[in-house]
Amino acid sequence: MLVWPRSGRIAIWAIFALLFGVLFLAPLAVILLSSLTGQWNGVLPSSLTLEHYSDVVQGSAGDSVKASLVTGFAASALALVSGAWAALALRVQGATMERLLGLLFFIPSAVPSVSVGLGLLVAFSNPPLLLNGTVAIVMVAHFVLISAFTFGDVSAGLARLSPDFEQVASSLGARPAYRLWHVTLPLLAPYLAAAFGLTFALSMGELGATVMVYPPGWVTLPVSIFSLTDRGDIFAGAALSMILVAATLVLLLGLERITRRATGS
Repeated sequence: MLVWPRSGRIAIWAIFALLFGVLFLAPLAVILLSSLTGQWNGVLPSSLTLEHYSDVVQGSAGDSVKASLVTGFAASALALVSGAWAALALRVQGATMERLLGLLFFIPSAVPSVSVGLGLLVAFSNPPLLLNGTVAIVMVAHFVLISAFTFGDVSAGLARLSPDFEQVASSLGARPAYRLWHVTLPLLAPYLAAAFGLTFALSMGELGATVMVYPPGWVTLPVSIFSLTDRGDIFAGAALSMILVAATLVLLLGLERITRRATGS
């Protein structure tokens, strides 16, 4: 829109296609080819096979998918509730207090995820709250890392929300609880759905903190991929990576479809 000459627009699109292809499509294509490779000695694979998918599916891939999905849904739902609650609560505070308290949600985002995992491991390895070796510490780690994104999305939605709707509801005698459930939250629905989708995707791909705290029997997909590639089994790790991409993409598309039906868009 900002480039008027036709030749300029063509050049912009060509640069975009080049960058998108090199930075996004090419790495994904290499992973896909690696997951299907029987032998790769040249520029391209010399043979293709589905054996790597068969091996990971017959192995612990099913348990890893379950662990990732359960962790992602639980952590994202908890982050959605707490982040939305905090954003709504801070809106009625003064601007200075809102900024200062809002910064608390973003502190974990400024800390490397490995450090978050180490901190949780040290903090919860002794009574009275012993979480080390349990599934709960994985949920807590993911919640700590993704809650800031929910808070940020909902806060942005509230900033764009016109107060007229709530004021009209109040003038008609609507109680605060009724106004929240029937006016504010429906208007925030697109932002809530976007926040849940973003945090779920982040949780599905989280590795740094998870590899520090995960207990035996609760190995998420990123941890399984890291373990396979660390042992030199690159092709099996690529196959498991494509399973992670497919599972995340299918669930996000399903969530988007449900959101559109709920909002009538």
